[in-house]
Amino acid sequence: MPQSPTTTITFSDAHANGLWRVEDWAAALEPPTVLVVEDDEEIRELIAEELRAAGYRVLVTDNGITAMALAAGEHPALIVLDVTTRKLNGLGFVYELHSSPETAQIPVIICGRGEPSDMELGRVVGAEEYLVKPFTPATLLERVTHLIPILH
Repeated sequence: MPQSPTTTITFSDAHANGLWRVEDWAAALEPPTVLVVEDDEEIRELIAEELRAAGYRVLVTDNGITAMALAAGEHPALIVLDVTTRKLNGLGFVYELHSSPETAQIPVIICGRGEPSDMELGRVVGAEEYLVKPFTPATLLERVTHLIPILH
């Protein structure tokens, strides 16, 4: 049985060969995905609601093990992570995330109480930002859009 040809679309900012498949267009038009890892359900849902309202696709989980699987499988544009997540704490999570070539480029915002040791270790393991709890929705969105701008 003959295979049907793949439809290609050309436009000026396509990758090196100048062609994008229809599937590539669909992926390019989806909003960026943010993975929220927070064990406190109320905080997790507040963060998720703010990000959805700003136009992001949001994945949520309450623990580091599930978050690692989601990061590897979904390749989010950004991870917002509680420093004290269950099953794999936030600092260990960032270390593991940035140790894998598949996920090393995913930026991370760590959220915590602002303990100096956590803030320093966050930088050492590769987190791009550290938000001190409690933080305002405006501060969260400012940091997120700094790391992954969304087109409106």
